[in-house]
Amino acid sequence: MSNPQSQNLLDLSNQLARAVARGAESIVAVHARPQLASTGVHWRDGFVVTTNGTVRRDRDVAVTLPDGTRIGAAVQGRDPATDLAVLKVAGGALPVAAFGDAGALRPGHLVLALARVDETGPRAAFGAVSVVAGAWRPWGGGEIDRLLQSDVNLYPGFGGGPLVDTEGQVLGINSGRLSRPYTTTLPVQTVNRVLDQLASHGYVRRGYLGAAMQPVRLQEQLRSRLGIDRDGGLLVSTIQSDSPSAAGGLLVGDVVLAIGGKPVAEPEDVLKVLNGDTAGRTLALKLVRGGRLETVDVLIGERPRGH
Repeated sequence: MSNPQSQNLLDLSNQLARAVARGAESIVAVHARPQLASTGVHWRDGFVVTTNGTVRRDRDVAVTLPDGTRIGAAVQGRDPATDLAVLKVAGGALPVAAFGDAGALRPGHLVLALARVDETGPRAAFGAVSVVAGAWRPWGGGEIDRLLQSDVNLYPGFGGGPLVDTEGQVLGINSGRLSRPYTTTLPVQTVNRVLDQLASHGYVRRGYLGAAMQPVRLQEQLRSRLGIDRDGGLLVSTIQSDSPSAAGGLLVGDVVLAIGGKPVAEPEDVLKVLNGDTAGRTLALKLVRGGRLETVDVLIGERPRGH
């Protein structure tokens, strides 16, 4: 008679092996740096997503498919702010990834990191979810829709590969550059948003005002007189010449309360507003000027590349 505990472990082991096999159907080895390859995920037909930090060259890039075939790839675009890069490959070369629900994850859920570095087959590392939290912004400035970290070890070559659940469904892209000390995964929602722009433009367009702002509290008497229901806003301290803010009539000393209908109280709030598809759109800035409420319409520019 078999031991129930041993059978449970065997069932779990088989489940994880099936998850690896399923997830590996859509991953490739990315040859875009010296020596060891990294990993990429066939996210949409013809588009492989990996991490920007593992793509060290723009030419002579190739990927190895699950059947061992090596084919050429072109760098479609990069976004250093989120550490993502997209490669263009021939359509129909391999299955597209199946995606799971990262929003359902909780600390303690079992996950796997997958990799492919050559023609020998997939590699896997096993662990548990450590941290799940809301949106955050890494040092590069990009907005990540969800903080997802695990205790899975990212061995050499695992960067740019997927984190998958126990069904082999992709939860996001593992970033070695952002993984200190825990493995940090860029969730599907973030990857989809960045991929849309890289596929269309080759880079991520982010809005640009050209004004420096700092938090400031408004006097209670002024707030009461103007009917302002928050403590303060953002004081405009400097405006760059020939910037969208200058062209729109924003002035040093203005206190901005909202941009495009979204309240702003910290510089981070401005970045969140401009991080969306705002470049080329006219947004209304609600502000206090000279003790009065005013609205200034600003045509949002495009943040200079590399900023």
